[in-house]
Amino acid sequence: MSSCLKLAGAPLLAIALAITAAPTPAAWAADSAVIMMYHRFGESRYPSTNIRLEQFRAHVEELKSGGYTVLPLPEIVDALRNGRPLPERTIGLSIDDAYTSVYEQAWPILRGAGFPFTLFVATDPIDNGTPGYMSWDQVRELATAGVTIGSQTASHPHMTDNGHDANRNELDSSSARFRAQLGRPPDLFAYPYGETNLSVMRLVRSAGFVAAFGQQSGAIGRRDDPFLLPRFAMNESHGDIDRFKLAANALPLPVIDVTPEDHVVSGDNPPAIGFTLAEPIGGLSRLSCYASHQSGSVRMEQLGDVRVEIRLDAPFPRGRARVNCTMPAGSGRWHWFGRQFVVR
Repeated sequence: MSSCLKLAGAPLLAIALAITAAPTPAAWAADSAVIMMYHRFGESRYPSTNIRLEQFRAHVEELKSGGYTVLPLPEIVDALRNGRPLPERTIGLSIDDAYTSVYEQAWPILRGAGFPFTLFVATDPIDNGTPGYMSWDQVRELATAGVTIGSQTASHPHMTDNGHDANRNELDSSSARFRAQLGRPPDLFAYPYGETNLSVMRLVRSAGFVAAFGQQSGAIGRRDDPFLLPRFAMNESHGDIDRFKLAANALPLPVIDVTPEDHVVSGDNPPAIGFTLAEPIGGLSRLSCYASHQSGSVRMEQLGDVRVEIRLDAPFPRGRARVNCTMPAGSGRWHWFGRQFVVR
């Protein structure tokens, strides 16, 4: 992963000191975890959200034999919130949308491996008996067996297009259905399509959830906003075993002062994207960033010793767009930071 970072007069001594002080991958690992996200299993008609069963079995075999610790998402979230260390290479497994193939294909494989996972459920498709979705009896069976059930609203809307009242109704309606069917509402939330903005995040927090997950790539670190936690999406195109191993061994890129603060691009496009490294992890010359619909690594400019500004050459098209930044961490591992934008 090459870098095209412009070192705008950065002091060489400061960079050398940062490299010397950089923690080892093992030190970072105690404060981090990687969450994988799946949707469908063995449903080849939907390749963008489907994982082939042979791919998924390879993932499970890697987790069984590769020195990882698979923990429930609530345990991972609680440890990071309260400063408790996690085992090195901690992995969490999440599945969105409660398709029938979760019950028929994924659950037997995960149950056989003894791996916990979280199922994020939108309640309307289940209430309506929508073909291809699980039933409440099946969801209850998973919950009784120890599967964590999370919320994904009632109708799975584009929340950044909804008004406050509509989104509040989505959360209230789904929580009422969870309470009626499972006895209690979930503590964890996943934004439909990974789309969110500041007002949606505040609403989800005020609704009583303890954490919420997007669909931007990256490892979770102790500095991450608990209502904007990253996950690596796995599907047919991005689910080969090499990519899975790369993601499973990712480490956080510790950033603060991320701009733009919101995730909806409705004004300047391309947006002015930047961040500051909060901790020493080595010279910024090793950093590379990539963006949707941009060819190769994007131009970057270093401001001082720890600030990076990303210079995009073209606007994002309408829809969802992503930026991913990586830096080698040693031992074949990478620091990783991602953002997803909604472009209007």
